[in-house]
Parts: sequence; C-alpha cells; structure tokens
Amino acid sequence: MEIKDFIEKFAEQFEDTEVSVFKENTEFKTLDEWTSLMALSIIAMIDEEYDVRIKGNDIKSAVTIKDLFEIVKANK
Repeated sequence: MEIKDFIEKFAEQFEDTEVSVFKENTEFKTLDEWTSLMALSIIAMIDEEYDVRIKGNDIKSAVTIKDLFEIVKANK
C-alpha cells in the first residue's frame, strides 16, 4: 500500500478540485468540495479499494490525507 496510490484514489472522488491540490499534507476538510457526502464517498472508496472499514470518527480525527492513509494502513 503506497501513499501515492492512496492520494490518487482519494483525488478521484473529487470532481471540481484540481488533482495538483492533493498531497500528503493536504487538509482535505478545508477543500471547497468537502461535504458529509464526500466523507461517505471516501469511506466507500477505502472499503472497496483496501478492504478496510473506517468510521466517521476516523475521518474526524484525520486532518491531512496522510493522517487518513495511516489510519487505513493501521487497519489493513
């Protein structure tokens, strides 16, 4: 499991945000396109792509994309 691949899959969930915005240290909840529906989309992507089930609290506790990646990696 690579952070680069995770960032690419994360970015694919967003329609209107430039791909170049997505980096390890991106604070994803500050993006204009971030909504509770987007959070559900990310949770579904993680379940489908990594076979890891995360919860809303995992999203709440993560600040950056790397934080979320580390949570997924720890539950793999």
